[in-house]
Amino acid sequence: MTKYKHIFIDLDKTLWDFDANALITLGELFDTYQLKEKGIENFDCFLTFYKAYNHTLWEKYRKGEINKAVLSVERFNGSLKNFGIDDFDIAKKMALDYIRISPTKTKLYPNAIEVVTELSMKYSLHIITNGFSEVQFIKVKNSGLSPYFETIITSEMIGVQKPDPKIFLFSLGKTSAKIGEALMIGDDLEADILGAQKIGMDQIYVNFEKKPHANLPLYEVNNLLEILDIL
Repeated sequence: MTKYKHIFIDLDKTLWDFDANALITLGELFDTYQLKEKGIENFDCFLTFYKAYNHTLWEKYRKGEINKAVLSVERFNGSLKNFGIDDFDIAKKMALDYIRISPTKTKLYPNAIEVVTELSMKYSLHIITNGFSEVQFIKVKNSGLSPYFETIITSEMIGVQKPDPKIFLFSLGKTSAKIGEALMIGDDLEADILGAQKIGMDQIYVNFEKKPHANLPLYEVNNLLEILDIL
């Protein structure tokens, strides 16, 4: 695959194990703010609602319907209210703590370092992420990914979210990459794969859970090591 010179990779849920790291962080917050004592039966109940509600809010954020400040606090405020806890001050404190604590967690998907190590020997590697800038840079540094990536591009830099073509075109310009020499790797069919397809960029869909779908990514893998069979 010598035509590629630049590989763009998503961060959350592609390299950095968002779910595992969030689970640890949310568990710590559940205990710190004594949510069981405040009436939430157990952590699993809280987590189930929070994950669904957070996903809904992120979809709204991606579409520009809410801003970052609303998303950050409302995911906790709405979750607490669901369990009868109407305390905006606690929600704000939990939001700040989550942003502070979560990027310090370092769990990556299996073989992530091995894969980016080998890829970095042959290609220029870059990250394109929809996550908040102040969080994503810390994640990359703390998890040991920094040495392998030349560029980190966040949606906040451009003011649009993947799959908006603007973030991909901005990334190409920033890295002096041509579409025909670039490839996008990510776990999100809409944000990463369809977003790249919109501008004619090749893609590898990382489908860890082997979810059925009707899309046609150029390549599809079920674990990170399989990427090395393609590249």
